[in-house]
Amino acid sequence: MARDAVPLREPRFARWLFTSTAAAWIWLAARLYFGWEWLSAGWDKLTDPRWMSGGYALQEFAQRASTEMTQGERPAVAYGWYGDVLRWVASDGYPWVAKVVAIAETTVGILLIVGLLTGIAAFAGGALTMSFGLAGTAGVNPVFFLFEVLCVLAWRNAGYIGLDRWALPALGTPWAPGRVIKGARASNRRIA
Repeated sequence: MARDAVPLREPRFARWLFTSTAAAWIWLAARLYFGWEWLSAGWDKLTDPRWMSGGYALQEFAQRASTEMTQGERPAVAYGWYGDVLRWVASDGYPWVAKVVAIAETTVGILLIVGLLTGIAAFAGGALTMSFGLAGTAGVNPVFFLFEVLCVLAWRNAGYIGLDRWALPALGTPWAPGRVIKGARASNRRIA
């Protein structure tokens, strides 16, 4: 054991849930459900001109959230800095931020459904969920965020029944490059 390593191990259930290929079936069911939810939300926006041709749906939401939802003793938008972000979106950012949201939601949904770069897709979904929560919309966001955090923790096996089974070994990680990255580095060395 490394000298600076903490000598504690995770519980057997956690190790099984976050690393076992047998647990991949649980992640498949969760991925399909949450992936479908993201895909349908994103697709609704992609096919809505109020989102894609001007971003007026987002502008209206941001205007309401940055005014009505920042008022009172316990406002839904609890952070002043996020109220500033919403005011910027409402005044200047809405045309392109609306498109980014629609495309991001759709992409997260597709990646979760096919199990490709599942941990990264879950992280992106978590960032979207967090931004919606900061904007004062609770709804299903806490449940989505819990899934996304757990899915990030299960990045090794959450997409095993999916394209990650082949993509992750080929791509590798920043600390252990896979075949594709090693091959690209070798090609770059030969060229240089």
